[in-house]
Amino acid sequence: MKMIFLKKTKIPQILFSILVLSSCGNDKKTQINTTPEVEDTLPKMKPLGPETKISQAYINSVTGRINHFYVKNWPNNSMNGSFLVAKNGQIIFERYNGFANKNEGTKITAETPVQIASVSKVLTATAVLKLVNAGKIDLDQKVNTILKTFPYEDCTIRMLLSHRSGMRNYAYFTDHDKSVWDRHNQLTNKDILDILATKNVGLESRTGTRFSYCNTNYAMLALIIEKITGLTYKEAMSQMIFKPLGMTHTYVFDDDKERKKIVPSYKGNGVEIGFDYLDNVYGDKNVFSTVRDLLKFDRARNAPGFLKPELLKQVYTGYSNERKGTKNYGLGIRMINWDSGQNYYFHNGWWHGNTSSYIPLMKEHVTIIALSNKMTRNTYAVRKLAPIFGDYPFKFKDEE
Repeated sequence: MKMIFLKKTKIPQILFSILVLSSCGNDKKTQINTTPEVEDTLPKMKPLGPETKISQAYINSVTGRINHFYVKNWPNNSMNGSFLVAKNGQIIFERYNGFANKNEGTKITAETPVQIASVSKVLTATAVLKLVNAGKIDLDQKVNTILKTFPYEDCTIRMLLSHRSGMRNYAYFTDHDKSVWDRHNQLTNKDILDILATKNVGLESRTGTRFSYCNTNYAMLALIIEKITGLTYKEAMSQMIFKPLGMTHTYVFDDDKERKKIVPSYKGNGVEIGFDYLDNVYGDKNVFSTVRDLLKFDRARNAPGFLKPELLKQVYTGYSNERKGTKNYGLGIRMINWDSGQNYYFHNGWWHGNTSSYIPLMKEHVTIIALSNKMTRNTYAVRKLAPIFGDYPFKFKDEE
C-alpha cells in the first residue's frame, strides 16, 4: 500500500491516501474502486487561540458548577484519572489526579494514556466511516464480501456498527467450552472469526431484527479495516486517525510490545488487575488515549467536511426502533432521543478497572470526557453536567 506523507504543520489536518489492496480479490462482487486518490477531508483546524477563545464571563458562569460536581462526585480527588470539559474546542475545566502506576509511584498527567475501553468503538467506527466516505466500502455491503469466512450472510457493515448483527459476545462463547476455546491461549480477532466460521456458536437473535450490544461486532469491524487498508488495525488507526489529528499520546495496545509499559488498572480497593486471555482483542477496546487527544478527535469528527453531510447524518440516526423508548444506538454512538426533540449523544466504556465516558453535546459545541484506571461507576456520572449547557431533561434519580 502506497502512503503519502506531507511535511508536518502546527495545525492537524486529515490528509491521507487510502488505496485498495490486492487482498480484496478479483471477485466482481467484492471488487472495490482501486483508483489512487488523496483525500483532504478536514478543513484546516483552527488553533486554540484568540479567534476561538470564549469569554471569561462565560467560563466563570459554568466552572463553579462543574467544580461543585467534581468535588461531590470525586471527593478528596478520588477519581484516579483525567477529566475535561471544553467548549468550541477550548478547555474550560480539567483535572488530573491519582496514580498511573502505584508500584512505580507515577502520577496521572495530561500526557498519560489510559485504556479507554468501549469508547474505542467510537474511534473504530470513525475509521470505518472514513473508508465509506472514500468509497472503499459501503455501509450496506455484506460482511462476507470482505471477510470471506464470515458465516452470517445477511449481516452488513451497518449492522455491525449499530449492534444489530445478532451475534453472541466473544467473551461469553469462549469462556466455558474448551472445545470452542482454551482460555490458556490468548484470543485474537482472527481467532474469533475462525470460531464463528467453524464452531457453530450460533446467533443470539436473527440478524437485523433487534439491538444487542456486542463486542464481537467491533472485533469484526477491526478485521474489515485491516482487510481494506492492508495494514494492521494498530497501524491503520495511526495513519487514518491518530497522526493526522495530532493525537500524539494515543495508540492501540500491542500485547507483545507494550504489556510492561502501559498504565495498569485497579480495583476499587487499589489492587492491580492483571491481564487475561481476552486482552489481545481490539476494535471494541484496547485504544489508549488522553482526554486532550480525545478532544482533538471530537473536534475533527464533528467538523464540517470530515465526513460527507449525508453520511454524518446517518451516524447520529438511531437504528433500533422496534421498541418505543428514548435510548438508541447509531453508528458507533449511543443516544437518548426525547419526545421534546432534544438529543443526547455519548459512549461509555469499561474494561478491567478502566472506565470512560465521552459526551459530545452537539448543539452546544461542548465536549465532556472522563477517564479513570481505578474501578468506579462515578465516571459515568459526568452526564449530570449536560443540563449546565443545554436543555437535557434527565431524571437522574430515576436512572440511578
